[in-house]
Amino acid sequence: MNLGKTCQSLPLALCIAALCIAAPPASAQNAEADKVTDLFQLLDLVENGLEVEKEENIRREREFEAAKDQQDRLLTEAQAKLKGLEDLSLQYEANYNENERRIGALEADLAEQLGQMGELFGVVRQVANDLSGQVWDSLISSQVQDRKDMLDRLGRSKELPSTNDLEKLWFELQREMTQQGEVVRYEATVLTGEGQTEQRSVVRAGPFNAVSRGKFLVWEPGENKLRELTRQPPSKYLSTVEPFENLKNGVETLALDPSRGTLLDALTDTPSPQERVQQGGAVGYVIITLGISAFLLGIVRWIIVLSTSRKVSAQQKSDYVDKGNPLGRVLSVYEDNRDVDAETLELKLDEAVLRESASVTRYMWLVKTVSAVAPLLGLLGTVTGMIQTFQAITLFGAGDPKMMAGGISEALVTTMLGLITAIPLVLLYDTLSNSTRYIIDVLDEQSAGLIASRSERDSVGD
Repeated sequence: MNLGKTCQSLPLALCIAALCIAAPPASAQNAEADKVTDLFQLLDLVENGLEVEKEENIRREREFEAAKDQQDRLLTEAQAKLKGLEDLSLQYEANYNENERRIGALEADLAEQLGQMGELFGVVRQVANDLSGQVWDSLISSQVQDRKDMLDRLGRSKELPSTNDLEKLWFELQREMTQQGEVVRYEATVLTGEGQTEQRSVVRAGPFNAVSRGKFLVWEPGENKLRELTRQPPSKYLSTVEPFENLKNGVETLALDPSRGTLLDALTDTPSPQERVQQGGAVGYVIITLGISAFLLGIVRWIIVLSTSRKVSAQQKSDYVDKGNPLGRVLSVYEDNRDVDAETLELKLDEAVLRESASVTRYMWLVKTVSAVAPLLGLLGTVTGMIQTFQAITLFGAGDPKMMAGGISEALVTTMLGLITAIPLVLLYDTLSNSTRYIIDVLDEQSAGLIASRSERDSVGD
């Protein structure tokens, strides 16, 4: 009754707060709260909640006290296990330090026992590396495969080589030396000029050259195949391949490349005559056209002059006047003008000699002109080629010779073409000049003789 009065005298909010503090579990509270109709029932509900909570706390305390012994036992076991592991760690650490000391002592003992063997194994690795590089570029590798991997492994190895490895290295050295003195026929994979691969019969002459089907082959280390040269060397070298390849017994000649491919590459890079002419450009073609035209014209004129010279010589020995040659035509002028005076006859004969001289020397000026112009055209090509060279130097600098090669080639080729054209034309022109001079001298001599004979006859008549 006193508690009811007290609760009535408290504010409603404090009563609700007290109820929340001492409330039973939410599920039971919600279920019983629905049945509360006044403050006395609420007070009973709070008291019941406090009792339940007290019993719950007592149960939890008992469970905690029961679990405390279990936790103490687990803690004791963990501490014991930790101590055992720490003792084991100290033991392992002591063993590790002892092993380190023993390893150092054994390594020192090993180095002392090896002595000069370390230098020997260093030489082995160096020789393996050197032989591997030689095998990589060796033509013999087209026949003997699968040896570079072993040499590379031996050259990179940091361990002592075994007796088997030393024997293999010795064998490969001996095999390489032996094969360098052998001419061998074998089957190998060949990369053709069209990019196809074929299995062919190959003849290898030591480490220098390999040939197949009348062509030279080169070794491609990256492809691990033999390859046909894209362009074969000149015929004087290529003509030795087929007889050597088809030889079964005996001795045959073969053009060898002692540089193992360098000379072959240089020969294949050498321009052909047609490519030389193309390097001369437009000026080169002009020189060739003029030179051929002038040379053919000079040959035709030379043939005509030789024929005329023989006819003139025959006319000198004959009493019959033949108008089919210059001397005969000059003599016919004399025969047609026997009745004229000596001065008139001289004029007519001079006219005939001049007419025949012009006919004999016809077109010779073209040969002479081309023989003089050809070197000038060559000089023109030289100048234009050097201009191109200096333009390339201006644009790209002088670091790459290939950028200047085109202009220099044109400069040199046109000069060469000019000289090649001029020299035979000069000789041809001199030959023509001598032949025509002989004919003209005969005509002058005969005409002068006829005039002198006529003048003498006129003097006797007077």
